[in-house]
Amino acid sequence: MSSNQGPAQRVLDAGKQLFGNLVATGETRLRLAIVELEEERARLVTMAILIGLGLVLLLLGIGALTTLIIVIFWDTHRLTAIGVSAAVLMTCGLLSLAWVIRMARKRTLLASTLKHLAMDRALLEAPDESQR
Repeated sequence: MSSNQGPAQRVLDAGKQLFGNLVATGETRLRLAIVELEEERARLVTMAILIGLGLVLLLLGIGALTTLIIVIFWDTHRLTAIGVSAAVLMTCGLLSLAWVIRMARKRTLLASTLKHLAMDRALLEAPDESQR
């Protein structure tokens, strides 16, 4: 009985099938985006913990080193030692801030999802070879 369908029924069936394919593709892309967001969240939490630990240890080490330098030069050049230590610390801080700003400008969030959506769009916009 399905072979006796009229043209209108076949168009409706093709439309339903096309809509189903579009929904399935959309669902796949949404699942990919969710997986990427979960991975990014886990990566950011791990990075935040490691950054916090690293900063605490770095600050303790820098404080001890600065104190050592000032104590060594206390009798002869105490103000020079304090000024040079402060200048070195501030320069390193500014360089690290510039590095963080440069890293923050890079786009990595949902990169794979955006790439796949661009591929889907290119496939939909490409001329169909079977119609020629």
